[in-house]
Amino acid sequence: MAIKDWHEDDRPREKLLKLGADQLSDAEILAIFLRTGTKDYSAIEMARVLIETFGSIAELLSAPKETVLACHGIGIAKYAQMQASLEMGKRYLDSELKLGTPLNRSQMVKDYIATQLRRESREVFAVLCLDNALKLINFEILFTGGLSSCSVCIKQILRHSLSHAANRLIVAHNHPRVSAEPSEADDLLTSRLKTACDLIDLTLIDHIIVGRNQVLSYAEQGRAPF
Repeated sequence: MAIKDWHEDDRPREKLLKLGADQLSDAEILAIFLRTGTKDYSAIEMARVLIETFGSIAELLSAPKETVLACHGIGIAKYAQMQASLEMGKRYLDSELKLGTPLNRSQMVKDYIATQLRRESREVFAVLCLDNALKLINFEILFTGGLSSCSVCIKQILRHSLSHAANRLIVAHNHPRVSAEPSEADDLLTSRLKTACDLIDLTLIDHIIVGRNQVLSYAEQGRAPF
């Protein structure tokens, strides 16, 4: 049965307008961007298959173009619509921060960092410089490594933060191919960086790790040294 033949309350667009976007499942949200299905699948059924195939919306949107286009029913137009939805979310967060919205909510911090790092195929380490009001001064990827590791220099992080007159700091890195679970090396780096920041009255607020299907916050989980 085509979506147009469903009861109005079950159609994704109508459901969004009536109940709000947060009431839609991942498949329903994706179906709105796909717009149409195939002769065998509705847009929602296609969306469900895509999410199950790739494991999550995040992995679908960050997958190589050729891999996505190889899926049944996905052409250039649908691929472009999905990529536009990803870029729209990224630009929305960017514009909020440029207007001075403070990064004072854990979920907002994780969402922003995930949009910046999710598509990196190699491990990278980024620094967010903030003022006392938690407004973003600068975001920059300082170090780039390989598929599973990245060398980080604490002195360079401190120099970068001082050059931007930062009062507070959030650091982040990605695990391109594995979960966001911190390694012993991640824990050791975080502890040493926190000690170094304390010596110059710079507050390290959090360390965020972006994994394949998860974004982890040291501070949110109460992990040492927070």
